[in-house]
Amino acid sequence: MRRINVMTHPRAPVTASALKDVIDVAQAAGVTLCFGSDETSKHGLKPAPGLLLDRPFSSDVDLCVVLGGDGTILNGLRRYAGTGVPVFAVNFGLVGFLATVVEPDEMRNDLQQAFSGEYDVFELPSITIGRPDGSWDAFNDVSVHRKAGLPVARLSYAMNGEEVGRVRCDGLVVSTPQGSTGYNLANGGPVLAWGVEGFVVSFIAPHSLTARALVAAPGDHMTINNTSRGGDAVEVHVDGRPACEVPAGEDIHVEFARSQALLAQLPGMTFYHRLRERFGRLAN
Repeated sequence: MRRINVMTHPRAPVTASALKDVIDVAQAAGVTLCFGSDETSKHGLKPAPGLLLDRPFSSDVDLCVVLGGDGTILNGLRRYAGTGVPVFAVNFGLVGFLATVVEPDEMRNDLQQAFSGEYDVFELPSITIGRPDGSWDAFNDVSVHRKAGLPVARLSYAMNGEEVGRVRCDGLVVSTPQGSTGYNLANGGPVLAWGVEGFVVSFIAPHSLTARALVAAPGDHMTINNTSRGGDAVEVHVDGRPACEVPAGEDIHVEFARSQALLAQLPGMTFYHRLRERFGRLAN
């Protein structure tokens, strides 16, 4: 390891103590830590040996360490997608399904391993959605839903140009395998193990007895059309953040795995171990 970029939770006090541990471990390992201007300002960092401050974003690092919840981890994955830089995450959120280290107080030994290059790498696929006004990559999910206060949405969906169904609903969710344990699971959709190639479509409060979750093949191209009456647009969120709106009568297009991100994991941290640990914790 030569250089490692650091990203943290939006609220500085949440990770202030842990960041000191990261700096201590890095200095002991002879690793240089890189901080963008936002991180430098957020934590009031001062020049010190082994710290590069106010550094513009660059993929010329060996690893990205993220201290935060799934939202911050997703930011790291999006930022380093396609660069070959793995993301190593410590959980400071509720579930932290994407995090390597669940309990921050177990962090120091795990960081020592990571800074020595002792980790495995998982490839995480994205979902790309496209509109005439742009395209967006999601590493968890894309949700299409009615605006607050408006009637239920009417959505049709097609695979490879062939219509599959029309549903009156509050919306639908298209999830990657790693995102299938989030919004999709809350909709009653299936959990896809990491390594499965394909994506899952599930519905938010469907007004139908026949709307069931659908696992699509990796090469399937999905089209979602807003067939809502009265000219009501629907909202599109990418990894939980507003991205665009789709007016009545218009489409968005969905493709699988146009980009990849890398998640660094300690040896032995399998998907099934992660599933048991994360959701077992919520049950206790």
